[in-house]
Amino acid sequence: MLCGRLRFRLAPGPAGRGGQMELRVMRDREKQALRYRWYIFLLFAVQYALLFFHRVCPAVLAPELTKTFNISGTALGVLASGYFYPYALMQVPVGMLSDTWGARKTATLFGSVGGIGVILFGLSPSFGLSVFARILVGLGVSAVFVPGMKVFAGWFRGREYGKISGFFVGSGSIGWVMGAAPLAMLVQAFDWREIMIAIGVLTIFLTVLTWFIVADTPEAKGFPALVEQRSASTVEDGPFQGIKQVFSDRYFWSLAFWFLTRTGIIFSFFGLWAGPYLMDVYKLSPMSAGTILSIFPFAIMAGSPFLGYLSDRVLVSRKLVLIGTSVLHAACWLFLLSSYSSLSVPALYVLFFVMGIAAGSPGNVGYSNIKEVFPANIAGTSMGAVNLFAFFGGVVLQPVIGYVLDATGKIDGAYPPSAYRTAFIFFFVISLISLVSVLFSRETLSRDGSAFDKIGR
Repeated sequence: MLCGRLRFRLAPGPAGRGGQMELRVMRDREKQALRYRWYIFLLFAVQYALLFFHRVCPAVLAPELTKTFNISGTALGVLASGYFYPYALMQVPVGMLSDTWGARKTATLFGSVGGIGVILFGLSPSFGLSVFARILVGLGVSAVFVPGMKVFAGWFRGREYGKISGFFVGSGSIGWVMGAAPLAMLVQAFDWREIMIAIGVLTIFLTVLTWFIVADTPEAKGFPALVEQRSASTVEDGPFQGIKQVFSDRYFWSLAFWFLTRTGIIFSFFGLWAGPYLMDVYKLSPMSAGTILSIFPFAIMAGSPFLGYLSDRVLVSRKLVLIGTSVLHAACWLFLLSSYSSLSVPALYVLFFVMGIAAGSPGNVGYSNIKEVFPANIAGTSMGAVNLFAFFGGVVLQPVIGYVLDATGKIDGAYPPSAYRTAFIFFFVISLISLVSVLFSRETLSRDGSAFDKIGR
């Protein structure tokens, strides 16, 4: 393009007109690529919303599932958990596949498995087959987030990545909301099996679109490159070399512990014990408690893009956002400790919203940071590895907090305020560990908004 402009200045004529036309064509193709990437984003965002829908829908479908399969509460827990374990275990393999085989192919293959699993769940004649179907669903949706983030890295520049990943994370909250009250209304009008089969068909349709629309990079669709590739952004070929580099890097471990502690609190408190806390301590009805809890995903929906923009454009820093939100998160637990049984309902709404911003919203900035710490050709591996720790935190802390509450015991079928105070001390300490761990993370944005070069790291 530079040569074309020079020819035009020095020798106006056919060569100059040709250079000018070539420049115009290149600009038009770049504009087309900038539009096209939003189709890719929308496709992954819808699938990520469905991922969260599948994660939370058993809570609403519990009465129907218990009646259909004639199962106990323990069996219902087994059925719901069938989703979680394959999802967690596949994060690192999915990251490796996204780096080596390609994010588009990986998302398409696993999406097909997930769609089949959802349809099979809707058709399951027995409890055993329904558990197997939930395992397939978890396996299938395990390849949405990491492949999506990997693809976005090729279509969105460094100074756009925090914001776009924020919108992506926020789209999951839409699925969280849809899996609650809207699903409950649908169950009143349709059989739960019909709903699941319809969602399975939709998943298959989205998977087909993924194959035909998604491309790992603009160049794969014939567009000019939108993201500058640094010469230092490769490592030795081979997926296990990438794993070795990720797990031997001290910056990975600072973020891994941050994700483990922060997400562990989200899953264990907001995903399980916040509801009993509101009902036991404040004597709220399940509906009132659920309404307060619903503010948390709305906070994530609003906060994730905002923090991404703050990181990309205002502060031009990943680390400052991670530290600031971690301080706010710890402060929220300290406040809750001081007033755990004396807050008004409006105060609970405000507190849960702020905690949604502080705990739930900065995840996209953390993923942007981990992506930029490592070379581009192992970005999927690094994000998959840190996502494993995030998920593991929730799996571990849910029963641990239950044990902490049981140590005090129930009174008249409910945990007393003192039991929750002990749990909140535990959460406060974990939030401090989260803050300390992120202090050792690495800044990955330079003042011009581009990621630092990895040479000499």
